[in-house]
This record gives sequence, C-alpha cells and structure tokens, in this order.
Amino acid sequence: MVIARRLLPAGLEPLRERYEVREGGLEVGRKELLALVPGASALVADPTVPVDAELLDACGEQLKVVANFAVGYDNIDLAACAERGVIVTNTPEALTEATAELALALTLAAARGMGDAERDLRAGRWHGLEPGAYLGLELRGASVGVIGLGRIGGRYAEMVRLIGAEVLYTGRHPKPDAERELGARRFELGELLETSDVVSLHAPSTPDTHHLIGAAELELIGSGGVLVNTSRGPLVDAEALAVALQRGTLGAAGLDVYESEPIVPASLLAAPRCVLLPHIGSATVTARDAMARLVAENVIAVLEGAKPPNPVG
Repeated sequence: MVIARRLLPAGLEPLRERYEVREGGLEVGRKELLALVPGASALVADPTVPVDAELLDACGEQLKVVANFAVGYDNIDLAACAERGVIVTNTPEALTEATAELALALTLAAARGMGDAERDLRAGRWHGLEPGAYLGLELRGASVGVIGLGRIGGRYAEMVRLIGAEVLYTGRHPKPDAERELGARRFELGELLETSDVVSLHAPSTPDTHHLIGAAELELIGSGGVLVNTSRGPLVDAEALAVALQRGTLGAAGLDVYESEPIVPASLLAAPRCVLLPHIGSATVTARDAMARLVAENVIAVLEGAKPPNPVG
C-alpha cells in the first residue's frame, strides 16, 4: 500500500504491522507519486493530493481503497473511483471538536480585530490606550449565521450559543434538534447574510457551493459584519473578499482555507482586518491522531473484506 505524503504514527504503525508500506513524503511531486503507486492495494491521500483517473490507473486494477486523511473529499474523483470499484473513505467525526474550536477562535480574532492589533503592537505603532481604537464586536447578543449545520457547524453553533449569541442557519433541510436545543432559526441564504453579524462557513466544496460567497454576498454581510471560513477555500471568491476588506464594505474576515492551497492571494495577504491561518483546523494532537487511526481502520477493513467505518457516498 502507498501513503501519498505522510501519515502520523497512530495510523502508520498498525498499517506497517500488516502490510508493506511505501511513503511519498511531504515534498512528493506528481511525477514521483505516479511512479510510487503501481501495485498499491490501498492509497492514503489528503486534501493536497488530487486523486484522479490518471493516478487511479497508475495504481492498477488491484487498488481497493482510497483513504482520505480529511473529512472533505473534493480532491478525489468519486466517479472515477466508482467506475473502477475503488472504495473511498474519510475521517469525519475525529476533527469536529478541533475545527469547531478553531472556527470560534477565528470568529473572536476577526471580530475583535486581533490580527491588526497584534501587527501594530509588534511594529511599534501602539502608543497606549486610545478609547476609540481597536473597537470590535462582542459575540454576546450578536447574531451568528451558520452555513452548513452539520457536525462541525453544529458544534460551532453550540459554542457561540453558550457565549450568548443568537444562532441563525441555512441549509437544504431544517434542523429541528438545533432549533429546539439552541433556539436556532432557519433562513434563506440572502436573508441570513443580511441579518447576521457573523457568518461562518461549514459547507462542503461542490460545484453548487463554488464561490458561494462573492461580491454581492459580501455586500449583504456589510461593513459591520464578519466572515469566517474553516470549511473549504473555493466557497469564497478571494479577490472579491480582498476588495471588500480594502473598501470597507466588509467588516472583517477570518480564514483557515484557500482556493489554491498553499498559495494565498497577495491581495488577501495585504488586506486589512483579515486574520489568516495555514489550514490548521484539525491541528490538535487529539484530532490528528484520531484521524490517522481512522485512516488505518478504514484501510484495514477494506483490505480484509469488511465494511469500512467511514465510507464516502
């Protein structure tokens, strides 16, 4: 079997106990990976590894499973896998808490202007208390709109509700449990954007959600509003976001994901009131070890003829 890049010991060790394992390493390129995978019965990927027909065919007909080290799987051509009888798995529940916590952290950091404040302090631009400086948004009493009230979005909603925020949400289906337990109210997207003080994205990356948030949507969020994205980069039109921040038509933003990772647009790097993190949503010891173990469990199950814990589709 082949690990395209790297798998933490919590998942690597049980695989090595059972199978011959080849690893590409963090710096593996496309050409090197194509040369590494022939004969693989299992392929461990992550969001940085495009798994398409070319890579699947390079593995060969004996390939049985592609195990993704992530909850999302937009890097995998599911149709191509299905055509070849290859099972796809992911690691959903392992990173719920870590990612929801980071979404909350970004919400607080963006809402309170922590990024700009820290940069000013480090650059020597802070000269003491100024009553009108660095004024931000308190979450208690604020309206927080959640786009995608699934596992992570739901946990994030619980967190902001405990702080005292009102929870709004939008999605294809109503969430009666959240409405009952959190007092959450369901809105259509446009109304949610216009009503919310904070908008947090927790939806998958699909053709339907590509640039879900563009110039028109950012204008609805408004000059006092905050946008947070810990889901997938393609949900947000980064150039439109940078323009809105520069012009002041959006209050602030907190991002952990980008459309062409690891590339971050220069316009975003230069934008004010924008907190940027390098895709660390699941980066806790607890979450990453649990994800690695799930990857191993999924691979072992498929190769031993059992149903994997986390099949996709």
